[in-house]
Amino acid sequence: MRFKSQSSPPPPQVDLIPMLTVMMGVLAFFVVITATLGSETLVDIQLPGEQQNDEPVPLPADPFIIELVGENEVMLNGQPIDIQALQAQMEAYLSRNPNDTIFLLPNPDLPYEQVMQFLGDMRQIGGDRVSLAIEESN
Repeated sequence: MRFKSQSSPPPPQVDLIPMLTVMMGVLAFFVVITATLGSETLVDIQLPGEQQNDEPVPLPADPFIIELVGENEVMLNGQPIDIQALQAQMEAYLSRNPNDTIFLLPNPDLPYEQVMQFLGDMRQIGGDRVSLAIEESN
């Protein structure tokens, strides 16, 4: 009696080229995304420390309050104003009052990016003498 010899099939071959191609594509994707997100400009904001007293800081005699109502809609101390005229008013106020601060009061419904972009534009004129303000609700 003759037995049929059973030959085992050869072991499967693993082709690494497609796997490496996918891995390189994923790596390239993350490198591009990291480079893109890392190039954004940031606005440096100094957060106040913990206050020891509950008294609010008094406003100057003639406060300079800019209200950002909507996109390209700006009010200066309650009066509508053009952005170019606002820049001239800011420069004049800062030269007249070297120790006072300009306050930006944005509409809470505006997108964060728009408020930060406007604050950054204002800081190019006034530097650290421009401050973001909020309205307290009682």
